[in-house]
Amino acid sequence: MRGFRYLENVVTLKLDQPTCIGCGRCLEVCPHQVFSLAGKKAFLRDRDACMECGACALNCPVTAITVAAGVGCASGLINEWLQEHNLRLPGGGSCCS
Repeated sequence: MRGFRYLENVVTLKLDQPTCIGCGRCLEVCPHQVFSLAGKKAFLRDRDACMECGACALNCPVTAITVAAGVGCASGLINEWLQEHNLRLPGGGSCCS
């Protein structure tokens, strides 16, 4: 899903840069390279590429990142991908219904 774009300026992702300790975990876990490091602090390189999966917030040791995970972007992408590939989750349901 490289180059993924959703809607501009709607993502719930927030980074409290003063709280950031520059550990780089957000860079490691983000599937869309939303974050970069500069001056030993993370910054949002491409905020609109965020699919709101919540991996960055869950892995931030100082809670510098917040995101309302699962509010629509990630679940929509997963459902669309499953439909495109004619796949079903175990039990026959969709991921987010």
